[in-house]
Amino acid sequence: LGLSGPPGAGKSTFIECFGKMLTERKHKVSVLAVDPSSSTSGGSLLGDKTRMTELSRDMNAYIRPSPTRGTLGGVTRTTNEAILLCEGGGYDVVLVETVGVGQSEFAVADMVDMFILLLPPAGGDELQ
Repeated sequence: LGLSGPPGAGKSTFIECFGKMLTERKHKVSVLAVDPSSSTSGGSLLGDKTRMTELSRDMNAYIRPSPTRGTLGGVTRTTNEAILLCEGGGYDVVLVETVGVGQSEFAVADMVDMFILLLPPAGGDELQ
């Protein structure tokens, strides 16, 4: 599943709740959290993993933050390969959280079986 939406829409909060529900039902869950990059170190700037404290302690969950490092589209250059590695590692559910997006960062939609857009209330009109 690919999850996208603007910063502050609740992507990490949703993933933690959904991920815990899945692990309670005996699924193995992998979360690939794409973060903005630090201009100093090139590493993940926000660390969405820190927002998923309960899920990060779950033995049936794996959370991997990754910086965009300048890649456009809301994902990293190697997100597709990371999805395949997680599947090969026995994770039956892979959640990809894109970097907070605007209107053009939806590359994850071509990598996943289902694309979910989370929007805060009053986040635009019907056309958007």
